[in-house]
Amino acid sequence: MGDNFVEIELERLKEAGLYRKLRRVEGDQGPTLVLDGREVINFSSNNYLGLANHPALGEAAKSAIDRYGCGTGASRLISGNMTLHEELESKIAEFKGTEAALVFNSGFQVNTGVVSTLVSEGDTVFSDALNHASIIDGCRLSRAKVAVYGHLDMNHLEGELKQSTPARRKLIVSESLFSMDGDEAPLADIVGLAERYGAMVMVDEAHATGVYEPNGAGLVAMLGLGERVFVQMGTLGKALGGFGAYIAGSKALRELLINRCRSFIFTTSLPPAVMAMGIAAIDLVGKEPERRQALADNSERLRAGLHGLGYLLGDSSRQILPLMVGDANRCMELSQRLLKRGVFAHGIRPPTVPPGTSRLRITLMATHTDKQINQALETFKEAKD
Repeated sequence: MGDNFVEIELERLKEAGLYRKLRRVEGDQGPTLVLDGREVINFSSNNYLGLANHPALGEAAKSAIDRYGCGTGASRLISGNMTLHEELESKIAEFKGTEAALVFNSGFQVNTGVVSTLVSEGDTVFSDALNHASIIDGCRLSRAKVAVYGHLDMNHLEGELKQSTPARRKLIVSESLFSMDGDEAPLADIVGLAERYGAMVMVDEAHATGVYEPNGAGLVAMLGLGERVFVQMGTLGKALGGFGAYIAGSKALRELLINRCRSFIFTTSLPPAVMAMGIAAIDLVGKEPERRQALADNSERLRAGLHGLGYLLGDSSRQILPLMVGDANRCMELSQRLLKRGVFAHGIRPPTVPPGTSRLRITLMATHTDKQINQALETFKEAKD
């Protein structure tokens, strides 16, 4: 009975063009990779600043293992709260300009745990229609009323806020740089509406951390909104090149999450090597602003070239370029044509994105060379329908 169901479900996925499989990567995560035994130009990594293979992160990890061992052996509230956790959290708070920070094991755990800690039954959470799956799941787990507003639609958001007066607590959640579309949330408008209608604001900076000037702290910091955003979250595994995630905010928020957030409480804590890498990465982001400039330059060069070839890229403004295709099967066919020619640009299909909006999610790195970008543009030209 069970096997029959599984086979039917797998066949359904294949017929709909939604079947997925794992690809094997050999070697490090650079601007090129060895994918299933073949070297290709890599436009499908979140290693935006090229730190995932930086020697400073490797040396920090090795030193941490030598001093603290490999694992922590427990959750933070038992015996797994190590010196490096607190050092990393102090570093993050300084980086983000907040009173405090708290490290989590992944961005998914942050969003599912924090949203469901801040609001519950009787409250209302307002979520952008294109928010990440982890935010969506956090909203569901909270048991609060969920008001989904149109993507970046502030009139819709305000209308939902006006109707939510009886709510005990209100929380607006949005990504700052959207992971699949590469566009920016109007954070100043969101914060203004939150203050007008008595709502908290939580901003997911997973793809903005490390990328925005003046110091890589994210879009919230660039806009000077740090004191007006209740929760800032970010990850250590994208532009910062390692693993894990964090929230930054007030000391009281940190204490509440330590006591109430299930995804923080009931898990073994991050190992020493991971935390040491996070500390090293934040130091590098501050010392090497040229990486952000190189990322911006590479993104604009590829964006202009793809526009010149007639490709549609949506409203992307940073290092995430959604090359819109629409149909899931056509999207994967284009991805395969590019891959055969040595360019890896992964196809994104439902349920990650809404039906009819399948696209290649092209991501740039600071370490891509002009030669690689020019070669990729020639390949996109050859692969075009």
